[in-house]
Amino acid sequence: MNSSVTEKKPRLTTSAMIASIASDDQRIRAAPFGKALVDYAADHPEVVGLTADLAKYTDLHLFAQAYPERFYQMGMAEQLLMAAAGGMAKEGLVPFATTYAAFGTRRAYDFIHQVIAEENLNVKICCALPGLTTGYGPSHAAIEDIAMMRGMPGITIVDPCDALDIEQAVPVIARHKGPVYMRLLRGNVPLVLDEVSGYQFELGKAKLLQDGADVLIISSGLMTMRALEAAKVLAADQVSVAVLHCPTIKPLDERTIVDAVRSKSRLVVVAENHSVIGGLGEAVASVLLRHRAYPAGFELAGLPDAFLDAGALPTLHDRYGISRDALAARIKTWLN
Repeated sequence: MNSSVTEKKPRLTTSAMIASIASDDQRIRAAPFGKALVDYAADHPEVVGLTADLAKYTDLHLFAQAYPERFYQMGMAEQLLMAAAGGMAKEGLVPFATTYAAFGTRRAYDFIHQVIAEENLNVKICCALPGLTTGYGPSHAAIEDIAMMRGMPGITIVDPCDALDIEQAVPVIARHKGPVYMRLLRGNVPLVLDEVSGYQFELGKAKLLQDGADVLIISSGLMTMRALEAAKVLAADQVSVAVLHCPTIKPLDERTIVDAVRSKSRLVVVAENHSVIGGLGEAVASVLLRHRAYPAGFELAGLPDAFLDAGALPTLHDRYGISRDALAARIKTWLN
């Protein structure tokens, strides 16, 4: 009996700390960011790629292989990475600068602020391991990156859900004039939005992926995938769930959010792979209060205001309430 249980649920190893967020049976696409950037850059010689010793781990190695003369390895120096990207943008190039989100925000914040944002330069900052997508603990888990970047004037913030969102977002942010911070899912990225009829990423626009009478989940990033999964779990208990995906955090699509809340009297849950402090949840709460759009209930399904534990990602997602089953359980509790 014990051996059969062990076979069904093998012991999680250290590799699970950096594992893909995709489940074993989930459809995936490999390196959607790197491939999309290579495709776009083919007809746009102004695009260059920079990284802080993390090309392989941000999928920028594909760009380096395709365009070695347009690729710059800056070493473990995130401040230099951002300053150099700003200088290149001043010369008319469109730099895509990649690193981990913890390093790109916390370590290089002042350089982004002074060199890029204040000058409104055309730099695209694409950072892997956002929120709780690494199990290496507080040094690597960037659970406050959106809060930091929301406070900086002039920065557009994008938080894609899946591989399709990333593929569609890359050329859009490349054409956008001004600095962009994009939370980057890398490696084997889940594919879910292709099942939503007619889905198309639009900068600054929220998308209603499905409607429902009992709960409205407003989400971004990988939590939109979790919201869709949780909606299926809740449907078995006769709970009807709507999912509103907000791939752009700043500027936020206030009109679509307010209209969705006013359309039905239902519980509103904001689900985000980010601290409950300063992220999408507080942004949505501010929008609803300013527009006097009052839901039947309002809850935040984000990460706690704490330094999170290290460990295997599936365990941590359950512990902190952002796995499919944990999110569904939280919503059932709030409904009751």
